[in-house]
Amino acid sequence: MLSFGKLVTNEWLKMFKKRSFFIPYAAIAVVIALVAFMMKQFGSAEGMPTGLEFTSAMFTKNGMGQLLTFLAIIGTAGSVPKEHSLGTIKLLLIRAQSRSKILAAKYVSVLVYILSLSLFAAGFSLLTGGLLFGLHARELGWNDVFLSLLVQLAYSLIYVTVTFMIGVLTRSTGATIGVGMILVLIESLVVGLLSRYDIIKYVLFTNVDLSVYLEGGTPPIQGMTLAFSLIVLAVYMVLFLGTSFVTFKKRDVA
Repeated sequence: MLSFGKLVTNEWLKMFKKRSFFIPYAAIAVVIALVAFMMKQFGSAEGMPTGLEFTSAMFTKNGMGQLLTFLAIIGTAGSVPKEHSLGTIKLLLIRAQSRSKILAAKYVSVLVYILSLSLFAAGFSLLTGGLLFGLHARELGWNDVFLSLLVQLAYSLIYVTVTFMIGVLTRSTGATIGVGMILVLIESLVVGLLSRYDIIKYVLFTNVDLSVYLEGGTPPIQGMTLAFSLIVLAVYMVLFLGTSFVTFKKRDVA
């Protein structure tokens, strides 16, 4: 367990040492500050949110949800492909650790990165919203903010896991980023095109946005439930990770 922790730490340090590491955090801060300023400056007094409502709104898919996912994809897409392009994959695999443990460490470091982006966004949203709008509770409370954060984490996690698999399969950072971002962008289009077919309930894109189940929202397809979507997403996660690990273990390194 100790050796696995060192592997995860090593993978995290690889990301941390990149010159571009802090750019996503800066981008998040700028977007949040700009949105808050615009709402404060040009919003009506009656429609002004509280700090908690502002934070919860920022974590919707149409708020920061997709932006955080894009940033997570860009920041983690090279986790496996860059080892191949730099030729360091051979040095990595000659260690005493198994391939499965090495890939697992990379995936855990990706999860830590997603979590760090989300927590930073939550903290900065609360700080900005609190300063400009106050943190008093109205219709939404702290539980709602926490649920919004969990839903956003799940949304980003699914797409980043798909991207992680693509990185293992293609060994190309550019292709990984491109495919990952395209998948996010075509989500609504695919759901719209397939909405007339029964199979739509089992498509990843239909289930990935769990925010529709909050506050009595309407699911994309009648009869779908939160439990159903969670089961579908779990099956996809197993498929994506299983494909990643099987490919990584069996592939020859030239």
